[in-house]
Amino acid sequence: MSKSSLQALRTLVKEKDAAMVRLLNERASLAVEIGRLKRLEGWEIYDPARESHVYRCLEEMNEGPLPDESLRAIYREILSASRALQAPVTVAFLGPETSFSHQAALRHFGQGALLRPQATIAAVFDAVERGTAGWGIVPVENSAEGSVKSTLDGLLATPLTIRAEVYGRIRHCLVSGGEETDRIERVYSHPQALAQCRGWLRRNLPRAVLVETESTATAARKVLEDPAGAAIASRLAADAGELRLLAEGIEDSPLNTTRFLVLGTEGKAEKAAAVPTGRDKTSILFGTAHRPGALHEALAPFAAEGVNLTRIESYPARDRMWEYLFFADFAGHREEAKPKKCLEELAKRTAFLKILGSYPRGDEQS
Repeated sequence: MSKSSLQALRTLVKEKDAAMVRLLNERASLAVEIGRLKRLEGWEIYDPARESHVYRCLEEMNEGPLPDESLRAIYREILSASRALQAPVTVAFLGPETSFSHQAALRHFGQGALLRPQATIAAVFDAVERGTAGWGIVPVENSAEGSVKSTLDGLLATPLTIRAEVYGRIRHCLVSGGEETDRIERVYSHPQALAQCRGWLRRNLPRAVLVETESTATAARKVLEDPAGAAIASRLAADAGELRLLAEGIEDSPLNTTRFLVLGTEGKAEKAAAVPTGRDKTSILFGTAHRPGALHEALAPFAAEGVNLTRIESYPARDRMWEYLFFADFAGHREEAKPKKCLEELAKRTAFLKILGSYPRGDEQS
């Protein structure tokens, strides 16, 4: 390619850039007006169902060569910047910064959101319930280690509802202030991270004492004070803390993925806005009578209506020994005909039923 041809292409790119900047600002002006109307109606600035619809439309319009994933990442920041122009969107997450919850919050809300770290999962619930944050994001289950008990505990009593879900691939690293693994006597991390790497730790650091922390990012900070310590954390945590990367990809499962829930309030205006997207999931909590066949009877309507249960998990009732509640997810929105009928029947067949939320399904490949 000649120098003149390259310059001609760069000139065309510059013209496209100028056109995109103009269109982005025109779009931002429209977003500001939408924000004004939302405030007049008392509606939330962040609308998970609407944003899910935007992403689906983009994928339908996309003719390449940009892959859908790249286009989605670009528009995530466009939507995030637009929300910031309308009003601040505050999000509580299990911190500190660089934790996997922090990364999930960035992946979902973008750089325009005000992200507020919390010391525990319970504190995330509390921040949203008290109104010091508009939204919360918490881990609920991992593909290798199952459910996060602290999140299930919070869902039992909270008035908050699930408004969206986020999937995040989890790639663990061993980080430390030093360069050698033979001096490591302690390994710090969140209990889930330690469990997800137990095989690697058993093979490579069999004598190290495992020390549980509130988060992987907290673990990374701990090793700054412990010359004989190492942490299981993200690469981002290592870079932010100027730690040495001793090993990467130490999780036992190469498909290690965590599912996060986005929590928010749900008043009348929000219920009106939370319409089915055509690609939704509903989460519920219910209890059955303590007798044979009660669970089978409760779930029979789902089989009869052809509604797919994607997850069910028992949870011990706090006030009755050896009795259980059940967390369940199913495909569909509670306002759609078949799921609605299932919930009506389930209410008749159970001692207790709580609808935790209907929300757009997340991308499990993210």
